[in-house]
Parts: sequence; C-alpha cells; structure tokens
Amino acid sequence: MQRHFNFSAGPSMLPLEVLEEAQREFLYYSNSGMSVMEMSHRSKVYEDIIFTAEADLRELMNIPNNYSVMFLQGGASTQFAMVALNLLNNSKKADYINTGQWSKKAIEEAKKYGEINVVASSEDAVFNYIPELSSSLFDKDADYAYLTLNNTIYGTHISDDKLPDTNGIPLVGDMSSNILAEPYDITKFGVVFAGAQKNLGPAGVTIAIVRDDLIGKHQAITPTMLQYSIHAKEKSLYNTPPTYSIYFAGLVFKWVKKMGGVPYMYEYNKKKASILYDFLDNSKLFKGTVVPKDRSLMNVPFVLPTDELNSKFIKQAQLLGLVNLKGHRTVGGMRASIYNAMPIAGVEKLVELMKNFEREN
Repeated sequence: MQRHFNFSAGPSMLPLEVLEEAQREFLYYSNSGMSVMEMSHRSKVYEDIIFTAEADLRELMNIPNNYSVMFLQGGASTQFAMVALNLLNNSKKADYINTGQWSKKAIEEAKKYGEINVVASSEDAVFNYIPELSSSLFDKDADYAYLTLNNTIYGTHISDDKLPDTNGIPLVGDMSSNILAEPYDITKFGVVFAGAQKNLGPAGVTIAIVRDDLIGKHQAITPTMLQYSIHAKEKSLYNTPPTYSIYFAGLVFKWVKKMGGVPYMYEYNKKKASILYDFLDNSKLFKGTVVPKDRSLMNVPFVLPTDELNSKFIKQAQLLGLVNLKGHRTVGGMRASIYNAMPIAGVEKLVELMKNFEREN
C-alpha cells in the first residue's frame, strides 16, 4: 500500500526513515532485550535515551545552560495553566496577544489564576493577520507576556525578527506547530513550550524550555505535577514520563541534525511554502486567506468560491492520496499543513491537482 501525503494539522506526517528505524527497534532496542515500550524509565538504558534526546534538542535550538528542558505530559493545553500557575507570582498580571483559538484558550485558562490583559488581537478579521506588537503595549509590571508563535487554524506566524520588545518582562511562546521548523533565539524567551504531534513525533509528550530564574516561584495552589521546579529537579523523571513518545522525538531530533539542523529545515520549509503560495497568488479560482506578510510556513489555509467546490476538491484530493485537507470550521475551505516531514513532492502533487482543478472548473 502506498503512503498518503497527510496534510493534517496534527498528528501529522513523520519522517519515513524515522518510522522505519522505530519499526526495526520496536521489539528489541539496542541490546536491552526488550522494546522501549516495556522498559523502566529508571533503567540506565532509558536514562541514556531521554538524556541524549535532551542534549540533541539543546544542540538543535542552541538552548543555553541557564534553561531547563522538560519532557512533560498533558499536551500544550496543560501548559496554558502551568505557565500561569508558575509565572503569575508577583503582580499576578500578564499580557496576552490573541491571534487565534489556541491563544483564546490560553487566555481563558490563565484568567483563573490572575489578571489577564489582552493587549492586542486580530479577532476582528478572523485572525488572518498578526497585530502590530509595539513595546508600548506591554505593562512593565506584568509577570510575563504571552503569544502563540504559529497559528495552525488561521495560518499566521510570528518570526524571530518580529518578536516584540516586552520592556524586560519574560516572554512566553507557544511553539507547538513550528518548533524546529524555523530559527528562534531562545534567549529572547522566558518560557517556550510545544506539543510533539506536529514536528517532533507522535502525540504524548510536550516539551517545555524554561529559564531557570523563573523556576520555583509557583503559586501555593499549584499541584505538584504542574510545578516546573519538580520536573526540572528530577530531570523529567519525577513520575513515569511518556517513554515511547520521548524515544521517538529523540529519533526525530537525530533526523533533523542529519538533514542539516534547523537552518536546513527553514530553507526547505520556505521552498515548500513558496510553491503553494506562488500558485495561490496567481490563481483565478483558489484564494489564500492570510495577509501575505504574516503567512505561516507550516499551515496554509485556502478557499474556493463555493462550499460545493471546496467539497469537490477535497474528495478529488483524497482519491489521489492527499488527505486531511479540510479546513477548520471557522475558516472553511482547505488547509495544507506542511510540517518538516512533508516532502516537497507532496506539495508539488497538491499544486498539480489545484492547477488541473482550476482548468476544469
């Protein structure tokens, strides 16, 4: 059976050679005589897996020694509470930028633990752009400022060179859908977190990268499992972590290193995205939905003139093995998620179908 090109926003495509390596090691990992799925997280062999994964991620993202890397559970959605509980510790105020559904959820969660100020929003235009982020927006007394770096539903992103000056307050970034896809200077952030199921591996593990001076100041009500200090001190082994998801993420880190690291992935992703955006910009039938300067490299929403044509196109795509292209209900149409593991061939096949569809309709 031929593998599909999976354009899902997540869980997404994984690198084929990583899948094949995991398959080879599934029953017997190294000389352990067992699968990673079976081994104790306290064993020397598993410690080697998790600590190697951390070292590789630190290398790929140039994470300094004064940041802790944690492999956590609960998805990025749990971080919406964890960030607030751990960082709303002085003024109990934070500034949030609202650029889509995930930032809205983060705002609602954080409101349970402090005073949350939405200092900028693009909701007025169905989140199809990133609002201007001048330093004057941010309260110098706030405990932190929060933004979503890539918006899977709406297809916008904030690149490293457009990160705001927050007047010295810690910047928190949800990097779930573009981690390892484009370069960021980690030292600009106090906290970065990301769910794995888009660029890092299968669902189940969430990575949090937290500057050490922000650790250990959690609110008194914070459950033990939601304290960064616990997981940093125990090196992500306080309880049984999602062992297999961490192992798989480690394989993906090695694959990214082999490919040429984040700089290579960035150039590759720009090339993929330009193939699709160039077609959309010149099409008389298909239309991209995002303001061009804020377009994501990872998620590309586009629409046809009618719902009937949208449905027709999605059905034709499925027949060709181009799957999970249906857009989110708030945007409609289609959405092509083209994460690191999506090959250029998949994007080219999609554009070929779009060209044929335009000629016929």
